[in-house]
Amino acid sequence: MEYVVAFLILIGVLVWFHELGHFLMAKLFGVKVEVFSIGFGPVIFGKKLGETEYRLSALPLGGFVKLYGEEEEIKDLRAFSSKPNWQRILIAFGGPLFNFILAVLLFALVFSINKQIPKYLYEKPVVGYVVEGSLSQKLGIKEGDLILSINSKRVESWKEVDDIVRKGLLSKEWKVEVLRDGKTLTLQIKESLSKVNGFGAEPWLPAVVGYVAKDSPAYQVGISQGDRILRINGKEIKGWYQLVGEIRKSKGDAIILTIERDGKVENKTLIPKIDQRTGLPLLGIGPHVERIKDEKTIGQAFLEGVEKTYNLSVLSLKAIWQLITGGISVKTLGGPIAIAQLAGESAQQGVLPFIGMMAFISVQLAIFNLIPLPVLDGGLILLFLIESIRRKPLSPKFKEAWVKAGYAIIIALASFVIINDLLRILTGGRL
Repeated sequence: MEYVVAFLILIGVLVWFHELGHFLMAKLFGVKVEVFSIGFGPVIFGKKLGETEYRLSALPLGGFVKLYGEEEEIKDLRAFSSKPNWQRILIAFGGPLFNFILAVLLFALVFSINKQIPKYLYEKPVVGYVVEGSLSQKLGIKEGDLILSINSKRVESWKEVDDIVRKGLLSKEWKVEVLRDGKTLTLQIKESLSKVNGFGAEPWLPAVVGYVAKDSPAYQVGISQGDRILRINGKEIKGWYQLVGEIRKSKGDAIILTIERDGKVENKTLIPKIDQRTGLPLLGIGPHVERIKDEKTIGQAFLEGVEKTYNLSVLSLKAIWQLITGGISVKTLGGPIAIAQLAGESAQQGVLPFIGMMAFISVQLAIFNLIPLPVLDGGLILLFLIESIRRKPLSPKFKEAWVKAGYAIIIALASFVIINDLLRILTGGRL
């Protein structure tokens, strides 16, 4: 139920903001708005205020703004069809634009409120653990290495490492310089992060529990915040990421954790839960991370929100291109079920993670709607651009065929991602 509520709040806010963009842009150019609807299908609630009917409909997977003169040519100054193409383009762009604006504001809110950040982010990037099957392991990075540069970009902290890796998620070649035993080594590989277990070079973190998810396997056996994990199935644990690696090796079989609490040592037997999205075994715990204050002004938080939204948009466009060229499998696509899972999981972690997830999905919604496919905002913008170049309207017959093709594509795409989501659940996250 918690997942459903989180999903409805997330979708409701994103759709409302998207349609508000179309609505306000239409009003700016004097176009009459007949209907403003959140959701599709049967109307649950509707009320007419002024010239616009505001609706809440049964299917919360989108929404729409119905404009006067949108579906037929009407010679009226308040009709959408009477407006010049540049105004119609801006009205169509209003929805994605507002999703970008929402993402910036939400990210800025997270950056301004989240005054505590991990201390290690500003420490030198000395590798404390190398994840098995990761890019770093394939490169030959070892524990104790000091990372000097990634893809010819100098790094002085783990934050800079994270930033460069995030921006290069779709890179197919990697070059990392490390300092090992007083010698500088250059390590290179042709590999994509999507084909390995992430970048995989991690700072050292103590194997101390900092967070326990409600109703998780760890919660059910009484593991608490502050517990130090000494051993797993009798094997000594030296750090958090080693613990994660050992849990993954369990493949979901029962494990015995030896923990220390208030000077007392005890064993806890538990069965990991298989994550439906990733197929990985999880205990539902997070590490204790020492944090420091990060005082940001509102202006600094806003600028970071803009940068985050821009970087995420560029990464999303690159991902779409790799989907087209085959660099990324279409099986990685997620639909409403995947979004509901993300919404629910982030909501369980707290308000700020949920707001951050909402900002992330808002960017994806903006990018998706700008794809030049019929029915989407990008498809409308493409039509108006073509008409501007031709200096005359496209034929009604072509527009009708364009819309029909659009509905067919969207229905096929929606069906595919929903089936993809269901397969992901039925196969325990593996496709």
